[in-house]
Amino acid sequence: MTTEPFDAASVTGLGEAEAASRLATEGPNEIESAKPRNLARIVLSVIREPMLLMLVAAGSLNLLVSLQEPERLRDAVLLFVFVFVVIGITLFQERRTERALAALRDLASPRALVVRDGVQRRIPGREVVPGDVVLLSEGDRVPADGIVLDSGNLTVDESLLTGESIPVRKARAAADTVMGRPGGDGTPFVFSGTLVVKGQGVARVAATGGRSELGRIGRSLNEVVPGKTRLQQDVARLVKRLAILGLGLAAVIVVFYGLTRADWLGAFLAGITFAMAMLPEEFPVVLTIFLALGAWRLSKRHVLTRRMPVIEMIGATTVLCTDKTGTLTQNRMTVRALQPGERAVRIEPGAATLPEEVHEIAEYALLASPVNPFDPMDVAFKSLAERTLARTEHLHAGWSLVREYPLSEQLLAMSHVWRSPDGSDLVVAAKGAPEAIIDLCHLEPPRRTALLADVTRLAGDGLRVLGVARATFRGEQALPGLAHDYRFEWVGLVGLADPIRNAVPGAIAECHSAGIRIVMITGDYPATALAIAREIGLDPAGRLVSGTELDTLDDGALAACIGGVNVFARVVPAQKLRIVRALQACGDVVAMTGDGVNDAPALKAADIGIAMGQRGTDVAREASALVLTDDDFASIVGAVRAGRRIHDNLKKAMAYILAVHVPIAGMSLLPVLFPHFRGALLPLVLMPVHIAFLELVIDPACSVVFEAEAEEEGLMQRGPRPVAESMFGRRMLTISLLQGAVALVAVLGVYLWGVLDGLPAPEVRTMSFTTLVVANLGLIIVNRSWTHGAIAGLRDRNVALWSIIGGTLLLLALLLWLPFTQQLFGFSALHVGELTIAVAAGVLGVLWFEVYKRVQRRRRDRG
Repeated sequence: MTTEPFDAASVTGLGEAEAASRLATEGPNEIESAKPRNLARIVLSVIREPMLLMLVAAGSLNLLVSLQEPERLRDAVLLFVFVFVVIGITLFQERRTERALAALRDLASPRALVVRDGVQRRIPGREVVPGDVVLLSEGDRVPADGIVLDSGNLTVDESLLTGESIPVRKARAAADTVMGRPGGDGTPFVFSGTLVVKGQGVARVAATGGRSELGRIGRSLNEVVPGKTRLQQDVARLVKRLAILGLGLAAVIVVFYGLTRADWLGAFLAGITFAMAMLPEEFPVVLTIFLALGAWRLSKRHVLTRRMPVIEMIGATTVLCTDKTGTLTQNRMTVRALQPGERAVRIEPGAATLPEEVHEIAEYALLASPVNPFDPMDVAFKSLAERTLARTEHLHAGWSLVREYPLSEQLLAMSHVWRSPDGSDLVVAAKGAPEAIIDLCHLEPPRRTALLADVTRLAGDGLRVLGVARATFRGEQALPGLAHDYRFEWVGLVGLADPIRNAVPGAIAECHSAGIRIVMITGDYPATALAIAREIGLDPAGRLVSGTELDTLDDGALAACIGGVNVFARVVPAQKLRIVRALQACGDVVAMTGDGVNDAPALKAADIGIAMGQRGTDVAREASALVLTDDDFASIVGAVRAGRRIHDNLKKAMAYILAVHVPIAGMSLLPVLFPHFRGALLPLVLMPVHIAFLELVIDPACSVVFEAEAEEEGLMQRGPRPVAESMFGRRMLTISLLQGAVALVAVLGVYLWGVLDGLPAPEVRTMSFTTLVVANLGLIIVNRSWTHGAIAGLRDRNVALWSIIGGTLLLLALLLWLPFTQQLFGFSALHVGELTIAVAAGVLGVLWFEVYKRVQRRRRDRG
């Protein structure tokens, strides 16, 4: 059967104005997802949080007591004001997170190649409208339901809709065809969400969004329910344990306080205060915000995060396996050499003419390429032929394509069968890997050896080398089933250059300094791969392994040698999976790049699968955790850098949260358990209103200040962190608890000094609370870096930090000196000496950590 190629130039498609009108009328091409939470639902979810429930409970208690004691009304009102303030902060954070996620969803939208105003355009899948002409290729997800206008061996996997695992062929529709239902072989319909597994086709969109077959079923193919990561499990376990401990101790406090002081209302308020002080509800909030904003920050580096947990993993990468073409190179190929015989003819970029002796190579290389090429190599052949053969007999605009023999893993070559308008014989053109073309031509060993030597010489110059062959066939005979059945004649070699990206050598060097090993995997000839490796600064580190040699190694032998191999050449995509598993068997955390359908298993098996966003297939993107929107290797290195920074800052935030809760919980507990000290009755320092004020500082500090922190110096000069390392390791827990304990001692010291000095309870509470606030701010500042001093860190630009510090000090000043707020919080005015003692104690409570960092830094410098 004759297959006529589809000429996109013959179809204009919709006009942009008409497409915009239809998009406004029909709505976006997306399955209806869960409705965004409205204000009422967000408020309800916030109020359900334990911290808010306790604030509401404390406010309600005061409100009830105010019926008998009117002065309690202001306490109730203040607590409810704090409820609304906390809700406002939560709304702000939720809005910020939603904006980040919305930006990611826009980037993640599947893309479609359409014809608009006669021009091919790649647009987000959500912008496809009924009437659009869509071009489909192997590896694409069909963006909408449509009627097939042209089919070039188009085969689609419709198992998503029909349950049939065998892909079905698609035929060209008749002029009056009406959209049908899924199922059956040879139908002229394609459906949204199904996968093109072979060939190419053109379809006119008939239904989008909720009106598509997938929309009727009411589920999205991309819906993913991710399991909890180790960090999420660690956080949940810690929060649960602290909550159980806090609620248990709170119950003890209620009973103990009520029995010893005969004040059951105060007992309940003291119990609520301690429970609020113990509950680290910030942990899950911080984790969610860091991952969402981290993914958004990665998108700014041209890296789209499809699975949030990968942000925890990327900084632990030990081996980065990368393609060559388009990732290390610019993917803009030009023909630089043509060799018809023993001597190669060098082609200057942009050359307008070619020597007669190489015309035939250019002619048959073009005939073996797609009519409307997208691959950079095919584009290079077309550009060269149109530029240099325009006034020769070697261009054949009137010829028709009869059959295609596509490239396969068994034969790394593709062949096209052509018919001329005035000839009875068919012309066959083939191009591909030199070994494959040599095999098609059935050349004798001496000629084969000579040609392979020529290939090695060209590849040694960094050129990608292809062979070109031709054949003729009697037109009245049935076409062979295999390209091997034609009698091919050797035409010549083609050498193509693909310049490396400017940023790659620097990125490779950065990876080496960061302890990350680079492994280049390419389908190119070994000599080409080694030339490129030398150019980018990648040390081959030993022997190069080819795809053929890889097949001879069993899994044990591959695992044994892979530590000394940094370059794999002549590798087909299916072999990438073996490479990934061999590296993982050696204990490596593997990041793997890929773009094709056959790359999907390796991308899914890798610890971090990275798909190409521009040239990659939808299948590769769906199997990956990350997608490069610019296909640039330097973006991967940037993602590793960003991942390390995110992990560092998340660890600092967690450490701060743990540390700051120690003095708060301690000052809520100790005055209750030890009501007398040297004959003096110890007043309560903290009540729910004070905890609520501290939460106004803690919440944005841990989720905004630390998230915005710049990376640590030397971030990419240290080795990857062990992947099994827990966020809450022994060192982190020890330092955090010690920070909190020393801050507690400072606050407790000021508290006892005030009691023993005979100061009134409001004055003692004011001094203690001021010390606690200052220590809280100090913990924020010193935890910004565990290696460098706080004073030097203050010079770094962090707007959120200064906003939190300035806002907190301003509010504290209002609480201390305004009579109205003094009454609300149970404070009294402080003398200069008392204020100085409180501030000095708060600073000294965290200053030891600065001394510790300086000692550690000197030890590192001496070591």
